[in-house]
This record gives sequence, structure tokens and C-alpha cells, in this order.
Amino acid sequence: SAVGRGPEVPFSSEAYRISATSRGKELRLTLAPLGPAATQDLVFRFGMSGSFRLCPAARLPRHAHLRFLTRESPPRALCFVDARRFGSWRLGDAWQLGRGPCVLSEYQAFRENVLKNLDDKAFDKPICEALLNQKFFNGIGNYLRAEILYRLKVPPFEKARTVLEALKDQEQARRKKNPSLTLSKKLKLMRENPDLLELCHTVPMEVIAAEKNLFDPDHSDNYAAFKNWLQCYLVPGMSSLRDRNGRTIWFQGEPGPMAPKGQRSRKKRAQLKADPEALTPKVTMHASKRCSRAAAKPPKLAKEEKEEEVSDGPRKGRARGRKKATAAPASSEPDAPVKAKRSRRTSARRGRGEAGSP
Repeated sequence: SAVGRGPEVPFSSEAYRISATSRGKELRLTLAPLGPAATQDLVFRFGMSGSFRLCPAARLPRHAHLRFLTRESPPRALCFVDARRFGSWRLGDAWQLGRGPCVLSEYQAFRENVLKNLDDKAFDKPICEALLNQKFFNGIGNYLRAEILYRLKVPPFEKARTVLEALKDQEQARRKKNPSLTLSKKLKLMRENPDLLELCHTVPMEVIAAEKNLFDPDHSDNYAAFKNWLQCYLVPGMSSLRDRNGRTIWFQGEPGPMAPKGQRSRKKRAQLKADPEALTPKVTMHASKRCSRAAAKPPKLAKEEKEEEVSDGPRKGRARGRKKATAAPASSEPDAPVKAKRSRRTSARRGRGEAGSP
């Protein structure tokens, strides 16, 4: 695509096969020619909204930044679609340096990598921030961390090392008590009493198992199915705070001892659940008159969903936007009745001789 930000792919073949392997938040695509040409590998990151879609070549979706054409008649195209353009690809087969074992495909290595490195400074941070560190939690993102912590009833701003050291002690005690547990018994225990690291594996697996119902962005019923699967993230009644990276964490109950100072926990209103498309709640004239300060605030959901589209870092212009919102309070009376009242008073004064001379 002319507007795609990724590098040119130096590959051409009359016939080739595409295969893929995933690891954490990355996917490696291999283009293998059926002739003598060289194989080409690409490694993708999807950002927030990147996906692959197979469609007729004559009806390409918008934002199809990379296309692989079939030899059918009429041809189809396998497209990398990314509306926000947060996704990317790079040439070669190497995974990104510094990423730990995958929470899905390398679970045991992932678990060991976390527990043997608890003295790392990454675990000085709150557990909600540590869960986004791909050096240790490769594959966990914003909505997954909220769902995992909610199920465990762990405050998001509890110190990460405190949470994980307790888990390490439990594991050592379990091994001493049951040194000869079979794999099936270990799996049964994991399902019945999952710890945080186990949920880092099983919660994403739930999403993958239900992918046919959850991941068709063009089908509103499937999006509703995904919304119904969520128990915490963007769910009405849940509280939210920004972490130190500017990302919003959703939770229930107390935030924990390391919560950022100077923030108030915001709750998502229950009435917004009914219509996920209505990002801006309507404010009636009477409501704005009773609650002028509340009406002047920008709609919460619109602001929260927009912030998820922005990369980590300080947000600029937020205070300026709030000033503009409060600068013009809503008038409780339309202009026309005010003019009518004024004209009646003027005519009354004229009738009593109070009007000025022509």
C-alpha cells in the first residue's frame, strides 16, 4: 500500500505457500516459493487493531497495507489490515530481542523466567505495570492484565514482587508436600486453584478457543460476544486509574498501596453498557442545568477508548481540552423566548410612556 509504513518486501514468485508461527505478541510469516527462489520471512506486530483478512482482490478493505495475491480467477488477496497503523512488520525471521518466553506456547519456560528473576527491578513496580513488561510477560496486554487481576482479586497497584514471591513460596510448599504429582493432577490443581502465572496462560487460551465467536470486527454480534466475555475491562461498575505509563487499568475494589497520587478512581457508568456504539452520552437541558460542572466534562468512555489508541507516554493538550469544555456552559433557556419577553416589556413601557423619544 502507498500509505503503509512498513518496509518494501523484496519477494516475487509465480507460486508460493504462506505459513505462520506466533510467539507472544509477534507473528512470523514465511513465504516459501514452490520454485527455485529464496524463502522470505516477515515478523509482524499487530498494535491494537492489526489483523489478516482474506477477501476478493477487487474489493480490498480499507487500510490493507500489505497484500498477497492468489492465482485464482477471480483472484483473492490475503491482506494485513491495520486502521490505526500501530502495527508493523520487519524483514527476517528473528523475534524481537528482549522478549521473554511466550505465555501460550512456552508456558513452563515463561513461568520459570519470572520466578527465577524476581530480584529484577521490573518487579519493584506495581503488578499491573509489570504484567505489560514483555521481557517477562510476552503476550499479555492491557485488557488481559485487567481480566487476570480481577479473577485473582489482586489490587492492581500491589507491588509485583510481593504478589509473585508469595506464589513462589506456595509452589515450593506444594512440591515438598506432593513430590510425585502426575501431570494430569498438576493440571487439575491448576484449573481448580489457578495462580497469577497460570492465568497468564489460561485466560488468553479462553479467547483463542472462542475466536470464531469473538474476532470478526465486521460482525456486530461477534463484537458483542467479546464484550460479554469481558468481566472487568471496560465493564460498567468497574473502577479505573492510569498507571505511570499512562495506560488505564480497570479493577474492582481498592487499587493498592502503590496507586498514583493525585488521581481519583473513576467508575464506568452502567447505562453505557447497553449501547457500545454510543460513545458520547446525551445530556438533556435539565440535566445540564442541575449539574453544570458534570455536563462540562468530556464524556468518559470516549476519552478512555481514545487513550487506548495512543502509545505510552505523556498526553499533551488534555488540560487545554478541559478548559475549552468548561468555557461555554450550556444555556438553560433558548434564545427565542428571551427576545419575546424583552419585546413584551418594551411595549409595556411604551404604553406607560416610559419609552424614549424617537
